[in-house]
Amino acid sequence: MQEAKLTDVIGISDLEKLDPLSLKYDKVSVYRPYATRVNGALLALLFFSQIEAGKTNFMSEDTHNFIKKLSEFAIKLKKNGVEPNQIFMLMFSESVNQSIISDSGTDYEDRILSVLTKMGIPEEKITKIHDKDDASTEFDFFFELGKKTFGIGAKRTLRERYKQFIKTAQMSRIDIMIEITLGLDLNEEKAKSIRNHNVYIFVADEVYNAREFLKKMKGVYSVKELNLSTLKNLK
Repeated sequence: MQEAKLTDVIGISDLEKLDPLSLKYDKVSVYRPYATRVNGALLALLFFSQIEAGKTNFMSEDTHNFIKKLSEFAIKLKKNGVEPNQIFMLMFSESVNQSIISDSGTDYEDRILSVLTKMGIPEEKITKIHDKDDASTEFDFFFELGKKTFGIGAKRTLRERYKQFIKTAQMSRIDIMIEITLGLDLNEEKAKSIRNHNVYIFVADEVYNAREFLKKMKGVYSVKELNLSTLKNLK
């Protein structure tokens, strides 16, 4: 438990030194939920070792009564060759998996929001909206800068979701559309498809520098260039 907690603390301190939209930052932030899984698994093991031994005096009175019944049931299962901890871990693992997936996406959006606000765009002016002309598309960030409107989609990985943004680009009256992504699955064909519809792409710096086709493609930028000057010059 202490080692898992220490890993989490070290992870937090590491994040302070990294670009929030870099692959390194993403790796550390995504790893942290797995420390939660370790903590939870150890707590579950300790919990069931207690109730299987009939020890239930570590909770409040109401909870104690519930745990006592649970303990009796767990002891019966144990006698019949069934491991109650394993049953619990099946449910626990699925719950944690869903939480990790959800938190990773939310965390990425939060990091982009912090970049936008640090460059001088007021947070209260940034909203999440559905496109007026294509309600099936949601912009994670919508704001006005100067006389232009900006709609930004934020996805750690694009998969097939980028096609939705392309469809919206054909219909939307938003002035500037941007896709921000780590770019791990951004190949040349996807990049060209997105750019052919005048959607700008911002990619994690490590990926941008590692792929020559991205550096040669007009309208594709490293997230290092995500600043007010760049945004104002987009047309």
